[in-house]
Amino acid sequence: MGNISPIGNRETVADGLQSFSTENQAWLVLLMEIPTNDDVFLDGLHLYLDRSSEARFLNTMKLEKCGEWVGNNAPARLQMRLSEAARSSQHPAYDAFRSGLSKSGGMERAYPKSPV
Repeated sequence: MGNISPIGNRETVADGLQSFSTENQAWLVLLMEIPTNDDVFLDGLHLYLDRSSEARFLNTMKLEKCGEWVGNNAPARLQMRLSEAARSSQHPAYDAFRSGLSKSGGMERAYPKSPV
C-alpha cells in the first residue's frame, strides 16, 4: 500500500520516460517535486531501464538524453538515489543513462565541493 500514489505508479513513470513527450516531462517534474512519490519515481525508473536493457534495439542516445534530463530536473534529495539506480547494473542501458546523469551535473549541484 505504500507504493500507491494518487498521480501515478511505476508503469506510468516508465511509460512517461519511454515516450518522453513534453506533457510527460511536465508530469514527471511534478512527480519529482513531491517527496512522497520518490519511491514510485525510482521504481518506474528501474522498470524503464530494465525494459530498455531487454529491448531488441538499444537506443543509447535516448537513454543518455533521458539521464541528462532527469539529472537536470530532479531535486537535490533525489540525486544520490538516481546515481545509485544508474549504477545498479553494468548493462549498456544503465551505462548510457549513467553517462547522461553525470553530464547533467546534478550531483555537483546537490553536493557542492567544499572550498577547503
